[in-house]
Amino acid sequence: MSNHTKPYHGDCYLDQIDHRRELKQQFSFLSMLGLAFAILNSWTALSTSLSISLPSGGSSCVVWGLITSGTCSLCMATSLAEFLSAYPTAGGQYHWVALISWDSWMPIISWITGWVNCSGWVALAATGGVLGSQLILGIVSLVNPAYQSQTWHQFLIYLGYAFAAFTMNATGNSLLPHLTRAAFIWSLSGFAIICVVVLSCSAPNYNSAEFVFRGFVNQTGWPDGVAWLLGLLQGGLGVTGFDAVAHMIEEIPNPSETGPQIMIACVGIGTITGSLFLVVLLFVAGNISEIIDSAATPLLAILSRATGNTPGAICLLMFPIICVLFAATAIMTTSSRMIYAFARDGGLPASFFFSRIHPKLQVPLNALYLNLVLVIIFGFILLGSTSAFNAIISASVVLLDLSYGIPIAVHCLRGRNMLPERTFMLPNLLGWALNIVSLLYISLTTVLFLFPPGLPVTGSNMNYCVVAFGIILSISTIQWFVDGRKNYSGPRVEVIARS
Repeated sequence: MSNHTKPYHGDCYLDQIDHRRELKQQFSFLSMLGLAFAILNSWTALSTSLSISLPSGGSSCVVWGLITSGTCSLCMATSLAEFLSAYPTAGGQYHWVALISWDSWMPIISWITGWVNCSGWVALAATGGVLGSQLILGIVSLVNPAYQSQTWHQFLIYLGYAFAAFTMNATGNSLLPHLTRAAFIWSLSGFAIICVVVLSCSAPNYNSAEFVFRGFVNQTGWPDGVAWLLGLLQGGLGVTGFDAVAHMIEEIPNPSETGPQIMIACVGIGTITGSLFLVVLLFVAGNISEIIDSAATPLLAILSRATGNTPGAICLLMFPIICVLFAATAIMTTSSRMIYAFARDGGLPASFFFSRIHPKLQVPLNALYLNLVLVIIFGFILLGSTSAFNAIISASVVLLDLSYGIPIAVHCLRGRNMLPERTFMLPNLLGWALNIVSLLYISLTTVLFLFPPGLPVTGSNMNYCVVAFGIILSISTIQWFVDGRKNYSGPRVEVIARS
């Protein structure tokens, strides 16, 4: 990092980093909150991924697992909000850790964090197509019980989601703020409408509170305690990606104050709406074994059972299907900004190419192309493994959580006194408590989410998240020795004197 003196902080920090402001500040508080919430998309992501936790802990894991994950994610978001308030830059975690690390370790720590964060966002970009394709194929299975789903069917729908998200980002940049506001309204409306409809249609035939809050199922082959903990993956998916606002921070006004508010709010709203929605679904689910075994996916099976009407259930499912499309678009927006920011600081191969802003479209088009290609490559796993869904989710959650944990860990090791005065500042004791809870949760889930989802382990149910980690580690290590250790000195910061 050039001129490694103590930089300015807060909103003025953007004026003195060594980059031109190439992206317009076109997002308002509501539109950026809409983007962040569309990415978490908690009630949709949680309900469409019930296939993870229902056989791995049952209803108790669905409810209490989300509350656990949501509380710990809120600790992480609040911890990172301090960094965002001090240094509102699109680099996010790799930029923050560079500013608080030991000088001799700064380049390698920042490099690792940047690669982990970029990889996590690419993996997360793949989840939209996976979730959406499962929902659509579930409709086909519900309408035609004789239908035999093929992996290439899912892959084609997955590609449709990826290309739709790319097209919207590449050609509709000026429409993104309006799209994210619409996504926020659509998501909350869908949440309310589905809850009201299924509760009214199912009355008075509800499952007991004992079943909803204490029911346990273990079809994994793991011991009960391990199975329940593995079910936390579903909750982790529903509240991850809250650093999106950091990577979009250069596109909103008053970032040092607005950014932390959005980061914390999206996790809080996501946890509350997700918890309420899952509780409602469990009360109207009926026989949980039939839901787990349904070819129509658990969510559609619950909607069909609750309404007693196939067309009605499909109509309700349109809310999450479109929510997933909004999410895929917003995730690709953020992922491309992360790739752009890291390339801007020289962290990627051919950084000069991926850090370009298209002069007419006003988007990092090359970063979008890279994101699309990587998502397509990642999607080929769908053609070869029945556990690809869990692997994609595991990779995104673990990588993003690791990128959250690195700056928090360095901050703690340095006594929590490396950040300058800022708009959002936690009391010291509370800050320590939130940081430690965050690090404990990240340590636990990083290990757990690498486990295969069931025993015995076979080639088809192996957790290929480990393979993804190996590929990322190999590429980043080679790139470090070829280029990084010579040319990467961290984020490019130039301290400019103020009159």
